Amino acid sequence: MHPRLFICGVDRACEALLRPCAIRSMKNLATQLQARRDQHLYRERLVVDGPQGVTVRVDGRDYLSFCSNDYLGLANHADVVSAFHRGVDVYGCGSGAAHLISGHSRAHHVLEEELADFVQRPRALLFSSGYSANLGVMAALLGRGDRVFEDRLNHASLLDAARLSRARLLRYQHNDAAALASRLAAAPACETLVATDGVFSMDGDMAPLADLSAVAARHDAWMLVDDAHGLGVLGPQGCGSVAQAGLGVNEVPILMGTLGKAFGTFGAFVAGSDELVETLIQQARTYIYTTAPPPAVACAARAALQRVREDDWRREHLQQLIRVFRGGARQLGLRLCDSQTPIQPLLVGEARQALQLSQALRERGILISAIRPPTVAEGSARLRITLSAAHEEAQVEQLLAALDAAGMAA
Repeated sequence: MHPRLFICGVDRACEALLRPCAIRSMKNLATQLQARRDQHLYRERLVVDGPQGVTVRVDGRDYLSFCSNDYLGLANHADVVSAFHRGVDVYGCGSGAAHLISGHSRAHHVLEEELADFVQRPRALLFSSGYSANLGVMAALLGRGDRVFEDRLNHASLLDAARLSRARLLRYQHNDAAALASRLAAAPACETLVATDGVFSMDGDMAPLADLSAVAARHDAWMLVDDAHGLGVLGPQGCGSVAQAGLGVNEVPILMGTLGKAFGTFGAFVAGSDELVETLIQQARTYIYTTAPPPAVACAARAALQRVREDDWRREHLQQLIRVFRGGARQLGLRLCDSQTPIQPLLVGEARQALQLSQALRERGILISAIRPPTVAEGSARLRITLSAAHEEAQVEQLLAALDAAGMAA
């Protein structure tokens, strides 16, 4: 008989999400972990000493890093760090409470107003992470009898959010607006949401947002775009993939963006109409029942937002680095995904091979993580190479030389 797990204060939806973990016998954990090791799927953490940057220190050695999401090089920018310090001086280290109790500071409030202005929407609402934002939105807006249509390669947070909402989840072929239209046409009339990444985190390609939004509009469906990897990098002033596609709040009523990638800080937000944000304040459990992020982080994010809006040179330099890398990779015959974003996945195949290549690069002073199933499909393990505006062209050339020396050239 399996041990039972008793959970106090957790609603049935959350209990259902946790149930697969609850029914496994504790004595089987070691066996399950060993199976992961045998399949080359075991995950291990690196312990980094010092700030994020082009160079990071791990186990006493400095590495040239190509695995961070710090796309604009702001995580250790002097303005952002100084703003954080000033925030600590004013607000202390913690918020002390949830937003709806006494944890919503002036710093949080002003950041929300500035983010709404940035993405050209009436309101924005801060969340602790993109994961919690997506879960909160879908659970607040959907329920049994509703339907969510998602790209097959969507981020795990969007897929989990749909399942937790109790709506029916239907997935369409990657970046295929015609496939979405076909699935929508076959669905009965009900509350319907179409959800997609703006930039796909493991492939780096962009969703055809204009086509998808047109299909959603024809079928009277809401549309949600998770722009975690597009915000700050794409569009005018870094406003993201939705703005780059020429779409606004009418075409994409729900926009989710994160502050822990191109912004170099922490947290996330959802932007949309006044009614949307007020509904989330009333009903999004991941907003209501959690401590607000430290106000000092909001101060840092405000400084990062200013750099994002004003420093077009960062995006221009980043695009130049992408051209240099893809041009060099083409000459070497490397197998890349079709990406024009800072995410440049190098397809390897089997998990064991990806680990071996990651280790070979590390021996050459290059740090890149191996991405393996279940994060990506079987047989598509890869090195997820990410570029930053803080990189120099010479460092990209160094990466290409290391890949050549490690035996990745055709």
